[in-house]
Amino acid sequence: MGCNRNCGLITGAVIGAAVALFGGILMPVGDMLIEKTIKKESVLEEGTIAFKNWVKAGANVYRQFWIFDVQNPDEVAVNSSKIKVKQRGPYTYRVRYLAKDIITQDSKTHTVSFLRPKGAIFEPSLSVGTENDTFTVLNLAVAATPHLYPSTFVQIILNVFIKNSNSFMFQKRTLKELLWGYKDPFLSSVPYSIPTTVGVFYPYNNTADGVYKIFSGKDDISKVARIDTYKGKKHLSYWPGYCGMINGTDGATFPPFIEKNRVLQFFSSDICRSFYAVFGAEINLKGIPVYRFVLPSRIFASPLQNPDNHCFCTEKIISKDCTLYGVLDISKCKEGKPVYISLPHFLHASPEIAEPIEGLSPNEEEHSTYLDVEPVIYIFIIIFNVYYRALKGLKHNYLVPILWLNETATIGDEKAEMFRNQVTGKINLLGLVEMTLMSVGAVMFIAFTISYCACRLKNRLN
Repeated sequence: MGCNRNCGLITGAVIGAAVALFGGILMPVGDMLIEKTIKKESVLEEGTIAFKNWVKAGANVYRQFWIFDVQNPDEVAVNSSKIKVKQRGPYTYRVRYLAKDIITQDSKTHTVSFLRPKGAIFEPSLSVGTENDTFTVLNLAVAATPHLYPSTFVQIILNVFIKNSNSFMFQKRTLKELLWGYKDPFLSSVPYSIPTTVGVFYPYNNTADGVYKIFSGKDDISKVARIDTYKGKKHLSYWPGYCGMINGTDGATFPPFIEKNRVLQFFSSDICRSFYAVFGAEINLKGIPVYRFVLPSRIFASPLQNPDNHCFCTEKIISKDCTLYGVLDISKCKEGKPVYISLPHFLHASPEIAEPIEGLSPNEEEHSTYLDVEPVIYIFIIIFNVYYRALKGLKHNYLVPILWLNETATIGDEKAEMFRNQVTGKINLLGLVEMTLMSVGAVMFIAFTISYCACRLKNRLN
């Protein structure tokens, strides 16, 4: 009887130890299997989940615009007064809804080449008005003339055409015209063969960005989606006068297994620049843990503070010999047109830049730039930019705000639920099973071992 009891206790202890050991072994083995599966499905090749979602965005991508409506155009033009602006928006468009085009895979170099078609569909339900809402904004063609044609003689001639076309420093334009293009009366009156359509993003619809060549990640998953070349170039010298390498991804996809100490790099062809973001916080997005990466203020620092920005300061007067910070000159990216970018409302910019503008209210929470990244396999993006035009020819030089935007690619409720069930939920369930096995096994081992020892001691005393 004693033998049977002791044998049972020993057996129970052994089973408990085996269960705990199995749970311990399952942890690295399970993690290894998950990692292997994620790596396999993250490669950009036919048949993987990543490839399917990469070819055509798996989430709706929206671009929202806020327009700076100038309230006192005549006072500014006549007296060089402070420019009073009123922010209006958001006006929302759905973008990046078209599948990537002309996709070519190279198995030797493990790269994928493609074009990214452009298109924008207005979303009335997500907007405060219609595409026909009108705004008083800077006249893009008139403001650009002194920069494109600095010769005094040429400017005198062009001023004749400006006057004859009844054009002024400021103009009224609809949202659709301002963003996507309109026939400019001043340019149309010039008796030479020149482009006559202008717009902040013209041309956009029915065009394509690229050719991009990115790494598929087949040979090295840490390189997946990283740009190898853009339009055949690895260097920003594709735009004359710019310098630096084209680094990172296009901002829509990143490699899996993102760590907090990692620097995320991404390239924007809209502004001909590679950026980077650093870890800011860990947050919860629709039940999914994500890392928030933020753009450091150093990105918009002056060349004196950040030598990497010396290529983005090509105009010496407005920038005061490149000493001002908070804006980047991207005129070389826009065929010489005086275009600058900054964070909205001149957030983190030199005070003298915003001084001649009334109506701005920079806010860190609302106007910072950040990317929310699921650290294992998925990404959500929120990017902010603001576009300005430089204005010369008055008593003061201005950086006139035109608009600011954000672009969001966030997961919907239905897909968030699917992600939680198929990815986050399964990973959490595996962790729960591992901990349960280890805990139950350890408790069994300890309990049966103590019982066995107690039984042996009792037998000895008897």
